[in-house]
Amino acid sequence: MVTNTSYRSILINTRQIKILSPAKINLFLQVTGRRADGYHNLFTLMCCISLYDTVSIEFGVAKTSVVCNSPKVPEDDSNIAVIAANTFFKKLGKNENIKISIDKKIPVAAGLGGGSSNAAFILLGLNQYYGRPFSCDELIDMGLSIGADVPFFIFQKPAIASGIGEKLEAYQKFDPFKVLVIYPGIGVSTSDIYKNLNLGLTKCKKNLKNFCFNEQNFEVDQHLCNDLETVTASRYPDIIDAKKALLYYGAKGALMSGSGPSVFGLFSDSDKAQKAYQIISKNNKWELFCADMLI
Repeated sequence: MVTNTSYRSILINTRQIKILSPAKINLFLQVTGRRADGYHNLFTLMCCISLYDTVSIEFGVAKTSVVCNSPKVPEDDSNIAVIAANTFFKKLGKNENIKISIDKKIPVAAGLGGGSSNAAFILLGLNQYYGRPFSCDELIDMGLSIGADVPFFIFQKPAIASGIGEKLEAYQKFDPFKVLVIYPGIGVSTSDIYKNLNLGLTKCKKNLKNFCFNEQNFEVDQHLCNDLETVTASRYPDIIDAKKALLYYGAKGALMSGSGPSVFGLFSDSDKAQKAYQIISKNNKWELFCADMLI
């Protein structure tokens, strides 16, 4: 069971930084078009939840390295956290060596943004350690060069994201639901899901046609949608089963996050969320997390 802790916690001493790096969910995700550069334009509402990796940075080491408790995460220069650190130091004009340790609780390749969150909070932590040489906008520019979801995590607020994710507008017009996340234990390739998306069959356009983010409240029954869900769910039936389970046990709404395969349910009642957690956790194929929206 995950408890609610402020994800803005960055603990610093002279030799080490320790950072809480949260997951995110997409409360809606509309794909609005394909770009010439191969990316897709999106219109999405994202919110962090209280499911965290813990990222530590140690200074004064002989060479830059990364270690992680998950075998699915690379421990070399291809790790997105290392890429973020190298990007920061290049921009800073310093050659520094650090050791990055990642205690991973967020499932990997799950639609919850764990890697992007790690990268973003490396940038935020290093920026704080070195006396904030870069503005938030400069960090967001750095983040965009690393990954499309990284700017959102640097922004540190629930947000409507458009473009490829770099255009961010803070959004607060929703209730703070309890969130139950089901990870079916399947790795999904985001690029593969986008490649197989048929824009003619996307479903969110109707739901979000008149959505005005700066005036309108988010309504679960009207706005909860994800254009990528049909593609991923057609390959992995567990996604449909997870949604059915969440709805059956009291979720006000349920949706796949990002490109999947994680599915979340929104509960207005904490007791219902706890009961659903206890019952659904008996399915030993799935990994469950109970969390709060960080708003």
